[in-house]
Amino acid sequence: MSSESNAKAYWSATLGLLTKVLVIWFVVSYLAGIIFASALNSIKLGGYPLGFWFAHQGSIYIFIALIFWYAKKIGDIDRKFGMQED
Repeated sequence: MSSESNAKAYWSATLGLLTKVLVIWFVVSYLAGIIFASALNSIKLGGYPLGFWFAHQGSIYIFIALIFWYAKKIGDIDRKFGMQED
């Protein structure tokens, strides 16, 4: 694989991962926490309405998990394309 095609494949994989992260972020923060909150409030989680939980606590937990997942996946991409840090 040439250096230029390797760089393009690396950039494509990185942008794909970034797109997934941003879609998850949008769904959790905007859709679940704001737009669909009233519909989710009919479901209870720990005694609290699910829409309230997403808006106040759930999104934080999901964002933290998303950070660790992103770090793992970007590390895998770096190793796959020989871009890892030593």
